[in-house]
Amino acid sequence: MDNNNKIVSFEDEPLILVDENDNEIGYLTKDLCHKGMGILHRAFSIFLFNDKMDLVLQRRSSDKLLWGDYWSNTVCSHPRKGETLEIATKRRLEDELGITAELTHLFKFQYQAKFKNLGSEHELCHVFIGRHNGLYFPNPNEIKDLMLIPFDEVEVELKRNEKLYTPWFKMEWASIIKDYKKEIHNLFK
Repeated sequence: MDNNNKIVSFEDEPLILVDENDNEIGYLTKDLCHKGMGILHRAFSIFLFNDKMDLVLQRRSSDKLLWGDYWSNTVCSHPRKGETLEIATKRRLEDELGITAELTHLFKFQYQAKFKNLGSEHELCHVFIGRHNGLYFPNPNEIKDLMLIPFDEVEVELKRNEKLYTPWFKMEWASIIKDYKKEIHNLFK
């Protein structure tokens, strides 16, 4: 799948609105969910590691309205109306990287982050981890670049170059380091 350049994100795709307990309460287009201070919707973030325990990071496409050109976790997106998280994460791994991977759900959390005067993320985000050792086929409409960084160096890199990374990635990594190191190490047993 080395020709992975199809358009996979649409401003009018219907996202799942949720309450603070992650109960579905309706649907709204992606562009409206991200306007102003944002409207709470379901999202997910995926962290993939290779056998050396390197984390795969992506640099978001310059065409992204929010945090374009910023580095972030391997994949982040939203389930669409009618999609389970399992279906949405699988779809997005294929859409963005041309791969499949087994994922483990770690936690979910809510955050809100404003980007300049362009809009905001306001998400109840589910965080997943997994392993992948093969080739990646980044979709240039979504990903500008990929980088591998050793597990033990991620925190140092985030402190050194904090302004280059998305806010959700920094929050998620802080939780992973604090509460989920064992689950990361279990990926390699």
